[in-house]
Amino acid sequence: MNGFYKTLFSLAIPIILQNLIQTFVNILDTIMVGRLGSVEIAAVGLGNQIFFILNMILFGIGSGGAIFISQYWGSNNLKGIKNATGLILSCSVITAVVFMAAGVIFPEFLIGLYTEDAAVISAGAKYLRVVALSYPVTAVSFAYQMSFRSTEHVCLPMVGTAVSLVMNIIFNTIFIFGLNVNYGFINISIPAFGVAGAAAATLVARLCEFFVVIIYSYTHHFESCAGIRELLDFDMKFAAKVFKTALPVIISETCWGLGISMQNSIFAHAGTDAIAAFNITNTISQLTWVFFIGMGNAAAVILGKKIGAGEDIAARAYVRRFSWLMPLSGAVLAMFLIPLSVCLPFIFNVEPHIIGIARQMIYVLMCGYPMRAYNMLLIVGICRSGGDTVFAMINDNVWMWCVTIPLASLFAFVFGLPAWCIMLCFEFEQMFKCIVGIFRVHSGKWLHRLA
Repeated sequence: MNGFYKTLFSLAIPIILQNLIQTFVNILDTIMVGRLGSVEIAAVGLGNQIFFILNMILFGIGSGGAIFISQYWGSNNLKGIKNATGLILSCSVITAVVFMAAGVIFPEFLIGLYTEDAAVISAGAKYLRVVALSYPVTAVSFAYQMSFRSTEHVCLPMVGTAVSLVMNIIFNTIFIFGLNVNYGFINISIPAFGVAGAAAATLVARLCEFFVVIIYSYTHHFESCAGIRELLDFDMKFAAKVFKTALPVIISETCWGLGISMQNSIFAHAGTDAIAAFNITNTISQLTWVFFIGMGNAAAVILGKKIGAGEDIAARAYVRRFSWLMPLSGAVLAMFLIPLSVCLPFIFNVEPHIIGIARQMIYVLMCGYPMRAYNMLLIVGICRSGGDTVFAMINDNVWMWCVTIPLASLFAFVFGLPAWCIMLCFEFEQMFKCIVGIFRVHSGKWLHRLA
């Protein structure tokens, strides 16, 4: 028992800290841009929806490959680790280049998919055109970090993200609000770029993270690191084997990301106040949600390694422990949203009624936290580590697309209900997903040895 928790938290804590730091990067953008006004905060929030969709696809590619990497790690297959990493890298970079091109060439069109507010579209396009340049380097960093997690190198991604946070703080301050220094022979004048400055700061921060991750991992000879020729030294049979399991993950994350983006679109069409409040709610929620991201990813590494080593009985025993630990943690951490909601007026420079809407949405979100926690474990930790990716894809998306998105659209556009009611509608998805997932775990059909 003690060994279980020691392993769990040795993996989970660095992942939690990395995601917490990444959340602070996102919050920093939201807070600093929020000082400019509600139009700017909505513009950056919608501009980041394009990256969110890309991030979900990258996460799908990385998670699909990580299923094999963690099982190869358990069976000590270093060639398999390098080949799976190379496959993740090539697919991630190609995808990111396509998104970068779209963001640079058609930013107004992409922002216009979410809102009809001309001011938000104009500001969002300025942000997207610059931040899209960071997508390829982000894809490379992300692919390596997913591989490092699966081979239990969880500290380097955390350090890289910490460097990104520091750089983002420095360059956000300079680029968003401008800088004027006139002291002796030093005369520096940088104009305020507003939302475009926030995008430029993000670009610089992600470049710094990229160099930290790549240079350190290669100089310390991590198992996933190799030359391009060695990384891509796999045949079509290997690629087909990986994609047979990974493709449902990629489809799932893409559909789920589009679904979340659709939620943003529903709130955006419900009004600029509603989408601003929704962005504030998500920003605050991320402060506690990082715990479940870390736990879910740590569970995937632990379970995948056990399965790869042929220890099926131990893997099932670990699943039983995770299955009560995660919902209990969700109920406890939901309580932390209450003091965070009280602090909203001191963090965001928006109108008081937007703060009121955001608080209502946070209270609704709290009710679904235990189920959200279990579903994170179910999809990311249990099903994917066991190769049960088709079930995970179906359960993770069918309720969203067939039930909650149509119902939320009805609530928003036909009945004109307030934002908290739309938020409550989206929480129904968690209940359905949780019930079906419990039956799947108890059936034992989630466990498959792939490596």
